[in-house]
Amino acid sequence: MSEAAPAEKEKAPAVPALTEDERREYESDMDSLHILPLSIVPFELSGLKRARMIKNVRLETVIEMFKDDSAGSGQVRVEDAAKLFGIPEKEPHPDIIKLKRLAALNSYDVYTLRVELRNVGVVVNDFEQLKLSRSKNDELTAYMRDFTRPLISQVYADSDTSLTDVSQIIDMFKNPDRGQAMENLKKLASTLNVALPEIPRFLEDYGDIFLSLAYFKNCLDTIVPSIMDFIESMEDLRGNFQLKHDRNLVETSLFIENTLNNVTASITGRFESFHRHSNEMWSNINAESFSRVKRLISSHHSTVGGVLCGLAVKMSLWNERFSDGRGGPQARADFVLSEMRHGIEKIAEVEASAPSVSGR
Repeated sequence: MSEAAPAEKEKAPAVPALTEDERREYESDMDSLHILPLSIVPFELSGLKRARMIKNVRLETVIEMFKDDSAGSGQVRVEDAAKLFGIPEKEPHPDIIKLKRLAALNSYDVYTLRVELRNVGVVVNDFEQLKLSRSKNDELTAYMRDFTRPLISQVYADSDTSLTDVSQIIDMFKNPDRGQAMENLKKLASTLNVALPEIPRFLEDYGDIFLSLAYFKNCLDTIVPSIMDFIESMEDLRGNFQLKHDRNLVETSLFIENTLNNVTASITGRFESFHRHSNEMWSNINAESFSRVKRLISSHHSTVGGVLCGLAVKMSLWNERFSDGRGGPQARADFVLSEMRHGIEKIAEVEASAPSVSGR
């Protein structure tokens, strides 16, 4: 008598594939500083799976349940989430606990999330999801060349090799095309006190840490021109014959302007320090000097991300409303006194909380 066939293991339901538009929106969210698609976090409440957590123009953290051109943005405060989902407030629901922890993060860029999600005890469905899109990686190529140049010179001293991304560097070093390059790779492995087969792992670590720096620098370079335009607008407002006697507007605009100038100077100084430390590392490259620079840059992800997130949100909405000369003086003044003023001190507080850049 033949044995009964074993019962077929129940399959998990297939995850619906994203449409092309949904994929583009998801990638745009992951490339941003202020948006966290909640689909990457395991929640019990199904209503959260298509929602996003965002920082609004006042730098308040809210849950965005929907957004479209006709209905606008449907935002819910995290404090009101339990009521929205009909959860009794006697026992803290695990999803509400997660939401509150996520709301406390300074920024939702992928590099801050990699560090801070573990710190606040929130898991994600797949850690591989915490990465930039290919288009954003391509955009960062020019920034990465500054960091890859000293590495290439170590191995290809006389090379004019043209590379477009870190994966090409790793592939090139896995299969060096010249005998001298292989000798130099052996020297690098010896200097780093690692076995030659471990060099690709070092390169991946190197690429990732400096890709994060390239990403943040790209964000800063995008934001700074908007800040300069905004400050010029503030000078125009204070000189306007109808508004120049409005003491509240004058004082508020000066406060915002000074805050933006101070924060921008401070964070620019941090980037200069990162560059200095990375250059010093290559003058005496070894396992410890690389670890020290890696720790230094990683320790700044949360505060750099937080400052840039705040600046990006503020400048983005200002540009959306008033770029290209749109909006009269009174409309601009009202916006400054309401949306621009509220939350601006949070940016300064995050910058002030940054760790030392000594790298020691």
